[in-house]
Amino acid sequence: MLPPEFMAAFRKSRGRPKSSIKPDAKQQVSLRLDKDVIAHFRESGPGWQSRINAALRRELGVG
Repeated sequence: MLPPEFMAAFRKSRGRPKSSIKPDAKQQVSLRLDKDVIAHFRESGPGWQSRINAALRRELGVG
């Protein structure tokens, strides 16, 4: 058995390193939307979540 100090040096933490998180990074949330709204954005292909985000920003007048 190796000493605990040695093993601790190789232990990986879960997720991204805190130093790699941008200050303006997006935050994951759970949001309920109507099926037809989701279908509308998904119809145009990949990137539909970003398009929903852009539509919300336009509505708020912040983007």
